[in-house]
Amino acid sequence: MLNKFLNGLRDNTMLIVLVVVVLFFNFTTHGTMLQPSQFNALITQNAYVYVLATGMLMCMLTGGNIDLSCGSFVCLVGVFGAKIMVTKGLPISLGIIVMLLIGIVYGCLLGFIIAYVNIPPWIATLAGFLALRGWGVALMKGASNISPLPASFCNVFTGKMNDLFGGPRINGVQYNMTSIVVGVVICLVAAFLLFNGRATKLKKGYQADSLGTVIFKTVVICAAIMLFAYKLSLAGGIPFALLWVAGIVVIYSFITSMTDFGRYFYTIGGNAEATRLSGIDTKLIMFFAYLNMAILTVVSTFLTMSRFQAANSTAGTNYEMDAISACVVGGVSAYGGSGTVFGMIIGATLIGAINLGMSLMGIDANWQKVVKGVVLLGAVVFEILNNKKKAVK
Repeated sequence: MLNKFLNGLRDNTMLIVLVVVVLFFNFTTHGTMLQPSQFNALITQNAYVYVLATGMLMCMLTGGNIDLSCGSFVCLVGVFGAKIMVTKGLPISLGIIVMLLIGIVYGCLLGFIIAYVNIPPWIATLAGFLALRGWGVALMKGASNISPLPASFCNVFTGKMNDLFGGPRINGVQYNMTSIVVGVVICLVAAFLLFNGRATKLKKGYQADSLGTVIFKTVVICAAIMLFAYKLSLAGGIPFALLWVAGIVVIYSFITSMTDFGRYFYTIGGNAEATRLSGIDTKLIMFFAYLNMAILTVVSTFLTMSRFQAANSTAGTNYEMDAISACVVGGVSAYGGSGTVFGMIIGATLIGAINLGMSLMGIDANWQKVVKGVVLLGAVVFEILNNKKKAVK
């Protein structure tokens, strides 16, 4: 029983760390960390991290491969989109379509170079890291930004849901009941998936978490969801950025856990040669990993442009590092073959909470980088030690 409890704690270490970090910053900021406005800021300021980290997850599963060019690509795509919508005054729909097409073309080119020409991913994407931002800045012709973007475009990604249920006003505070209802529904779905997943594993004879572990996960996850729902109801409602993130997370969680195509990414990371010999087209999977990364980078560009209501030369700076950090801290193996979308969410939220908390404390940006670096290194060390313990057993 004790071993199962300790294993449960080890498997959920980052979730526990996230709770501790939030409580620590809430204490040091005298309750500011848990204000409704900060929950809204956590989502809107870090939406791009969740989206990019989802794409980075798929790349890392194939063998620890990464994309160093995504941050620079955000800059370039944003410039093209802004020139269409602002400089040329063309329809917003055309701008969105062109940006997506650019993402598809770049993803196909990058995927082909990596999968079929056998250029190492870090070299191919490092070239993009250097070239794409330079191209984007050159297109701006000395301007620091291109603005303002059309309000209708920005509202789609940074607006908030209207209250569909007419929430009450209590003691001068307006409650958004839509946020509460959505939170309850998500809790029910999450609980069903957790318990159903355990039951399915036991039925097939697979190793599954203990009932106590599943209950613990359910309670913690539902408590976190309802806390977010309540705080967002006080902050004016659910931001559209959260809906975009949630949609992407649900889709990729289904792909990685419920489809053969998603499992191929894991098998390639575990043993690429064995996967190839089993009849799976490993090159095609690698190609799709980077095509998918490029498309999700365009989505993160939409979120970034809408947040700042402009395209600028510094957009996307260090985005690739944030995405990699979110994956590694969330338990995605740096060597490939293991990791989950849920773990990535925990990692991205932890990185976002650390950024937000240190900003509220007024800590210098350089020291914030030091802390994030230490957290990243600690996560890798923990993964290595944890794997050694499992190997010994």
